Amino acid sequence: FPIDITFKSTNPFGWPQIVLSVYGPDFFGHDVVRGYGAVHVPFTPGRHRRTIAMFVPESTSRLQQFISWFTGRRPEFTDPRVVAQGEGREVTRVRSQGFVTISFNIM
Repeated sequence: FPIDITFKSTNPFGWPQIVLSVYGPDFFGHDVVRGYGAVHVPFTPGRHRRTIAMFVPESTSRLQQFISWFTGRRPEFTDPRVVAQGEGREVTRVRSQGFVTISFNIM
């Protein structure tokens, strides 16, 4: 999807990121999360391709995994900013879920 944004800064700290939340149907037709990922927006002019590693949160116990599979309600992040931040991520159990490739044309 084309996105037109203008940024002006003297410090690239906290440079903007694109956070992806991918959803799709499961076996029962429920709309569930298929993956989360984030990438920093490049700041040099030109064409850039970035491959984003996607991941999904997992339940911590077998009972929770069975209940989430049975009810169709899988673990999700309530705040998408969790994906872009590093704080607290070391205690979150996640599973790798593929890759998404994104292209940037920076002027």
